[in-house]
Amino acid sequence: MNDIGGWVWWLVGAVALGIPLVVTAMPEFGMLAVGAVAAAGTAGIGGDLVVQVLVFAVVSVALIAVVRPIANRHRSQLPQLATGVDALKGKQAVVLERVDASDGGRIKLAGEIWSARALDTDRAYEPGQEVDVVEIEGATAIVI
Repeated sequence: MNDIGGWVWWLVGAVALGIPLVVTAMPEFGMLAVGAVAAAGTAGIGGDLVVQVLVFAVVSVALIAVVRPIANRHRSQLPQLATGVDALKGKQAVVLERVDASDGGRIKLAGEIWSARALDTDRAYEPGQEVDVVEIEGATAIVI
């Protein structure tokens, strides 16, 4: 056992911390793994055990303290570019077949023909009128 350097044990620990990172997708494990790699480097250049543990603790805590708030801020931001049906909300469309709240109808939206339903129950839109898409429910556009 004494033949194996301390840096190897730190690398084994880094790999061991990498496994739950992949399995649970918790980035904190990755930050702890980076701390273990830093401690392995310290061991590799001859630092004693106390220094290795201090380097592990300082690097891990620093990463968690700095990276985690940044990641949380990015996670809470809405995407700048809407795609899919989200990109169709707010777009204008042209009525092809009468659209009302009960029977629905057809509109031309973004070059495609969509089934549509009026949001307002007492409102109907005639062919040729322009309407605004407020929501997409399945394959039906809700318009005003």
